[in-house]
Amino acid sequence: MRKIALTGGIATGKSYVAGRFREAGAPVVDADLLAREVVLPGTPALAAIRKRFGPDAVRRDGTMDRIRIAQIVFKDKRARLDLEAIVHPAVIRAINEFFSALPKRTPFAVADIPLVFETGREKEFDAIVVVACPRAMQLQRLMERNKLSREDAEKRLAAQLPIEQKVKKATHVINNDGSFEATNAQVDALIASLKSKQKSG
Repeated sequence: MRKIALTGGIATGKSYVAGRFREAGAPVVDADLLAREVVLPGTPALAAIRKRFGPDAVRRDGTMDRIRIAQIVFKDKRARLDLEAIVHPAVIRAINEFFSALPKRTPFAVADIPLVFETGREKEFDAIVVVACPRAMQLQRLMERNKLSREDAEKRLAAQLPIEQKVKKATHVINNDGSFEATNAQVDALIASLKSKQKSG
């Protein structure tokens, strides 16, 4: 089974492409959802967060105080890196557990993982699919989707690895700068290619 990482920039249409993979019957796991699951009450990751950030990092009901943690890591880069060092490995372990639980005859499975390059995890996958669109389109989509000013949208984009750099590192690129039909055709062709490689391998 080939392990595929699906990534892209904010507002490039990665979630849409992930949905297309699901519609085609491909197993897809969402790293953002896993990032919430790995810090649920009783998990080792939440215990590590409490140890690093203090008892105030956990609410009375035993869940992580996301607002407080966000306030801390927004102001303190070291704290953000420490949080990522706790959460990201736990997410990767959960992704690998998802892959391992699939039938061995599964041609490929997809991990929807926004920060695969930023966390240096790209070598753990057999292929990297990047969903891309021109930066001006990305900016406009982000402003409309999140109701942000141009300045705030620019800041969000600046916090991520530029999409151009992700495209250079990709094994496959989905250009999501046209119609839904055009994007669907690219995804469907990629799915067919991944299935044929599995058969020939």
